[in-house]
Amino acid sequence: MFADASGDRLPIPVVPTLGNNDILPHNILLPGPNKWLQYYTDVWRRFIPEEQRHSFEFGGWFYVEVIPNKLAVFSLNTLYFFDRNAGVDDCASPSEPGYKQMEWLRVQLQFMRERGMKAIMMGHVPPARTDSKKLWAETCWQKYTLWLQQYRDVVTGSVYGHMNIDHFLIQDTKDIDLSQLSGPSANRIDGREPMGDELSIESATDYLQELRDDWSKLARPAAFAGKPGEVDEDKNNKRKKGKKPKKKDPWGERYQLSFVSPSIVPTYFPTLRVYEYNISGLEQTALWADAKAEINLPAQRYGNDQKHLDLRDLSDPYFEVDSRRKKPKNKHPKPPNFVMPEPPAKTSPPGPAYSPQPLTLTGYVQYFANLTEINNLTLDDSIEGEAEAEEPISWIDWILRWHKGKHGGKKPRSPHPQPREFKFQVEYTTRDDKIYKLTDLTVNSFVDLAYRIGQRVKGNAFEVAEVESDSDDEGVVGDLVREDEDLDSDSDDDELEIDKKKGKKEKDKKKKKKSKKQNRTWLHFLDHAFVGTVEKRDLKKIS
Repeated sequence: MFADASGDRLPIPVVPTLGNNDILPHNILLPGPNKWLQYYTDVWRRFIPEEQRHSFEFGGWFYVEVIPNKLAVFSLNTLYFFDRNAGVDDCASPSEPGYKQMEWLRVQLQFMRERGMKAIMMGHVPPARTDSKKLWAETCWQKYTLWLQQYRDVVTGSVYGHMNIDHFLIQDTKDIDLSQLSGPSANRIDGREPMGDELSIESATDYLQELRDDWSKLARPAAFAGKPGEVDEDKNNKRKKGKKPKKKDPWGERYQLSFVSPSIVPTYFPTLRVYEYNISGLEQTALWADAKAEINLPAQRYGNDQKHLDLRDLSDPYFEVDSRRKKPKNKHPKPPNFVMPEPPAKTSPPGPAYSPQPLTLTGYVQYFANLTEINNLTLDDSIEGEAEAEEPISWIDWILRWHKGKHGGKKPRSPHPQPREFKFQVEYTTRDDKIYKLTDLTVNSFVDLAYRIGQRVKGNAFEVAEVESDSDDEGVVGDLVREDEDLDSDSDDDELEIDKKKGKKEKDKKKKKKSKKQNRTWLHFLDHAFVGTVEKRDLKKIS
């Protein structure tokens, strides 16, 4: 499938990553080497660089230089960060595979910096974290966020899956707490609960609402707010006399961005995503297939890996912390039991995740396969009640939490299916989306989008959609029929969406309720999150 015409080699690099359903029992992966890592070392032997197969068998992590000497994609084994993996603990104890993977990642990112290369992080389980729930062990989230902060000149972006819903995450480096990474596990307090293994539409909605609550506290980036040169770190804090001016952060380097794609095995519809990136100055760069055997790697890369894993730097680490925090009474606090990565040089320009430059992600195209259209079934409404009575919910439907939607129980009129050709079609592109208005995929662009999603409607507030609430329950949440109703408008200037007035006959039948204004960007975000399978009127109820 992935080989060229000769069948001997790959024309493009393929970078797989381990997921929680790739092993048995699912979610549980013990420290390596183990039978599952040995199995995937064999299955993926053509995808994993030969010199890294030993480390993959040890921990399930590796990277591929997809553009030799320019760009590497790191396949992280997020099962060792996953809070629901009962086979491991956290990323603070040197004996844990999560700790060792973080040390490996730190060493490799340092090599990337020394070689002038950039890196994309990739994994299955994303670092999702809200005020009440989380997917990663807290120490793993803390260390990963710290690593990305210190190597922000190297990391281009992060892409994940697992959650089945189309959305993004913004990690705030102000949440880094070094005390979480030192001392025994028993002393670490974290009130967040692990997220459920399967997100239903209802639980996913609660999760997205929590993200929105977090985003409502963001300050809008200066470049988008029209305020030159300064970004508020806390939009609710007003500057008082005698206080220092707020720290300038024109590129949004306080934040980190992770993309979470919907699944190809359909929870809603099957999806694919294709990212685009800036190739300015790279037109003559050697391709992966042509230069595979010519990659020059630093001699120290292999021999010193274990040395770095065993190293414990107990010197006082340099790290930019919030100066407003109270200083510890102890003049010599206990340092963390890991090597603190060096930050970028003060003269270094912002990295590709923050400032448009070669290898910056510029956009993506989101594809989906409309199964309703592909199945090409004409359903008979007349036998709906009879079918539902004859077919109670099956055990497999109960286990999979299957939502039958408004067509559940209906039977095809013809016993002979005539499906159309299976194909993907474009759902949306970030370049052309007139509500998202994304010129690129830099961090500031998504901090601004998150800010707009988080705005609550008050009077004639920012970007709202005026909708009319009614008691029509037709169309069950989760119905797998894509709604072609647009949540956006053809005009960028049209910021208000107004439902058409109902006719006099319908007014007599239904009592009209008070109109309610809603944030159009939030509704649009929800529509994408569920791959267009939730009807428009149900999205409005979620708000």
